[in-house]
Amino acid sequence: MTSHYSLHQLGWKPFFQHQLSLDELETLIPARVFGVERSIIQLLTTEGPLSMAMTQSIPNLAVGDWVLIDAEHRFVRLLDRASLFSRKAAGTRVDRQLISANVDSVLIVSSLNNDFNLNRIERYLALAHEAGVEPIVVLTKADLCDEPESFVEAVQALDKMLPVFAVNAHDSATLQALELWLSPGHTLAFLGSSGVGKSTLVNTLLGGDVQETNRIREDDSRGRHTTTARSLHLTASGVLLLDTPGMRELQLADCEQGVEETFADIATLAEQCKFSDCQHQSEPGCAVRAAIESGQLAERRLVNYHKLMKEQAFNAVTLAEKRAQDKRFSKMVKSAKHLKQR
Repeated sequence: MTSHYSLHQLGWKPFFQHQLSLDELETLIPARVFGVERSIIQLLTTEGPLSMAMTQSIPNLAVGDWVLIDAEHRFVRLLDRASLFSRKAAGTRVDRQLISANVDSVLIVSSLNNDFNLNRIERYLALAHEAGVEPIVVLTKADLCDEPESFVEAVQALDKMLPVFAVNAHDSATLQALELWLSPGHTLAFLGSSGVGKSTLVNTLLGGDVQETNRIREDDSRGRHTTTARSLHLTASGVLLLDTPGMRELQLADCEQGVEETFADIATLAEQCKFSDCQHQSEPGCAVRAAIESGQLAERRLVNYHKLMKEQAFNAVTLAEKRAQDKRFSKMVKSAKHLKQR
């Protein structure tokens, strides 16, 4: 693969171009973040790859970000993001974790084994809709499933306009359905839990073993974490593929709009409820309950809608409290330094 690229090949778009002043256009170099490690940021520019040391002056970066650097390859500033995937950090940490930035489309990957879970797919859809990124659902291991079409229909029922494909990640011929999203300069991210075949998909689309893959455990259909860091890959056709580590725990935060869009059918039904503040439990004249009783809406879907709305609201408050505490602490430190200088 050539070490020289055009900005278009790296995913540069008018959205980023319009953020630069004339002076910046003449003196600074746009660079795409292709990898973020503990102390090193991997970048790609029109002149090829380069590394930049992580310093305190550099903001929290996500793979896919665009930054401006000077002639000495020093960080100048981060450009506004066209899209951003983030989640509440896993475990008990009260923090927001950046997943990827400036993604054009996202492949939500689920395998046709015990991993298949409509609730989890809805969770990923909410994340995609909140980021304003087009979702495509890819169901892997179709070659090991007797009736893959029944799973496709189950996912398609979530949204009639949602692209859904059943594939064999090892067979490039079955991936031809994805060609619409494999255009030069298009950034395509992969989301899914461990063992569903994200890295295998990346390898097949790239035409080689770039990402290490592991076999899943047959007893529970769960995979081991193979990809341990987010990374962006440039294919021979020019599409940019962004692989991410498998995420069993994807906590939503500040994601109300994304959840509402994912469950647009429930929102539409709710407009027909007798009471504007209907909770769709046992209130009279509830159009949502009527739809469930008639078989038009699955009870599972309403339960998951309530769960995700409560989760994102709780995490949003928790993160807001953390930001307020950090702000107060920062002010206290500045005040202490000022007194010491006096």
